[in-house]
Amino acid sequence: MRYYATASGPLVRDAMRAGQLGMIATPAAGNTVPDGVDWCADNSCFTPGRYPGDEKYLAWLARHAAHAARCAFATAPDVVGDAAATLARSVPMLPRVRAAGYRAALVAQDGLEHQPVPWDLTDALFLGGTTAWKLSSAAAALAAEARARGLFVHMGRVNSLSRMRYAASIGCHSVDGTHLTYGPRRKLPELLGWLQTLTRETIAPDDLHSTQ
Repeated sequence: MRYYATASGPLVRDAMRAGQLGMIATPAAGNTVPDGVDWCADNSCFTPGRYPGDEKYLAWLARHAAHAARCAFATAPDVVGDAAATLARSVPMLPRVRAAGYRAALVAQDGLEHQPVPWDLTDALFLGGTTAWKLSSAAAALAAEARARGLFVHMGRVNSLSRMRYAASIGCHSVDGTHLTYGPRRKLPELLGWLQTLTRETIAPDDLHSTQ
C-alpha cells in the first residue's frame, strides 16, 4: 500500500525521494512536486475556503503537468459529506481533469450509494466523507465495485495502523493522512513501521515460502 503524506520537512521529503512514501499535493499547500516522486493531487475542498475555483485548480494541475505520469489521481471538486452536491460539482470537472492529463478521481461522500455513480467518467474512487460513512458497508461496497471495474481506490484521513489495515481489507490501493504533520522526526519511523507491518501481513504464505 502507498501512503501519501504532506511534505512535512526534509526527513519526509527524503523518504519520498527514496520511494518510501508518496506525496499528496494541493493548491492550498503550495508545495512543488519533486522530480521522481509518486504523488496525488487533491483539491483542498476539505478545508472551507481553500478550493481556488475550477479554473485556477485546472491551471494548477497544468503547472504540474510534467509530473502527471507519476500522479496516481487528481480529485474533482467535492462537497464534504454530501454525495448529491458533490456529483453536481464533480461531473462537469471529471472530463476536464482527464483532459489535463491526469487520472480523474471522484471523491465518494455520504450517500453516494443512493446516487448514480459516473463510473465512465472516473479513473479513481477516493473514499472521503464523514468517518462513520467512510467506514460503512456502503463505502466498502463502492470500493469493491470500483476495484471490479479496474479503478484505483484510495482512502483519505488515515492516521493509524488499524485504519490502514481496514483500508487494505476493503481493497484500497493507497491512503493519505496528516500523521507526519506534527513531529515528523518521531512519527516518520512509526509510519514506515506500519507500512512494513502491513506488507508482511498481506504477503500470502506461499509467497513467503517462495522467497526462502
